[in-house]
Amino acid sequence: MASEQAKGQKVLRVRDLGREYRLGAHRVSALRETSFELAGGELAALVGPSGSGKTTLLNLLAGLETPTSGEMYVLEQPVHGLSEGQLTEYRRHRVGLVFQFFHLLPNLTAVENVALPLELARRPATEARARAVECLLLAGLPVERHRHTPRRLSGGEQQRVAIARALVAGPPLLLADEPTGNLDQTTGQAVMDLLRMLARDQGTTVIVATHNPDIARQADLVLQLKDGRLVGAAD
Repeated sequence: MASEQAKGQKVLRVRDLGREYRLGAHRVSALRETSFELAGGELAALVGPSGSGKTTLLNLLAGLETPTSGEMYVLEQPVHGLSEGQLTEYRRHRVGLVFQFFHLLPNLTAVENVALPLELARRPATEARARAVECLLLAGLPVERHRHTPRRLSGGEQQRVAIARALVAGPPLLLADEPTGNLDQTTGQAVMDLLRMLARDQGTTVIVATHNPDIARQADLVLQLKDGRLVGAAD
């Protein structure tokens, strides 16, 4: 996996990253002059009040939006300035996304949901399914649940499927937006334990956006945003 190869390397380098939006005749800065670095195997918590810029930063890191200033590198390859086609390839291979509400396709089984990104990338179906099973086992979903559709899985199991899907292409960077926000405390902690294991054992660089201080305290690094600026980065 690419993430295993990245362990100990500088995976993410952000320099003076900024994003502005135009509202009528005015320009609004959602993110300003943000800089930090993360190595393979590090888990960072992204914290801050609503409107602080967390979602904007995650969208930029995910290649869902483009910065208006600054630079971003993943494994020393520039992400800023990529074309739409290049950003699509970046999202397929370099970054995995996990959301609060899972976003699984309801008519597909767990295996089919996880294999789908590889099948869309035209990987052979048998290879995609085998890789999906590998990632589901890594994410802690029992084999007997692999052929269940989302409605037959608990919230915690659905999040494990979503994490497996995010990992299936072997990305060095995993972004999780409030991954425990829709789960009870015990299940949420189990998901956080899984993310920490992926960082520690697989070498994946993980960023978890959270409002939960207990979750943030478990990170190697806390990135605190306020009014679009990074106001703190502490171990």
